[in-house]
Amino acid sequence: MRIGNDRRGDNFEINVIPLIDVLLTLLMFFVLTSTFVQHSRLQVTLPKASTQDRDMNAPAFTVMIDRDGRFYVGSDEVMGEGIEPLKQAISRVAGTDRDRQVTIRADAMTPHQDVVTAMDALGQVGFSRLSIATTPTKSDSAQ
Repeated sequence: MRIGNDRRGDNFEINVIPLIDVLLTLLMFFVLTSTFVQHSRLQVTLPKASTQDRDMNAPAFTVMIDRDGRFYVGSDEVMGEGIEPLKQAISRVAGTDRDRQVTIRADAMTPHQDVVTAMDALGQVGFSRLSIATTPTKSDSAQ
């Protein structure tokens, strides 16, 4: 008579194929999501401006752009559309001095294209010292 259990002869196996499938699926998931995260992040270093160490004298030459895209050279409005009337007005007001500082004063709601048009016109006329006027933020004025 046999009192003991006869299971010692059975071979037990752990089937690893489903585990491999799960691991490969997880690996593909993590590789794909980490790749998408890296492509969606852009590292941009923004320019900084401070109100310290500036020449507070009024600039000798100013080009202003209002909210509607109208240009003013000095205090005179530029009549006509496009870059050519703007270049003529700049040449007329500036005379022959191309070395002086030019300040572009644009409304905050002015389309970017109008600012670029003013910069392009000034560059074509011969000005190379351009600056864009800004107002200090509340944190700058508190310091």
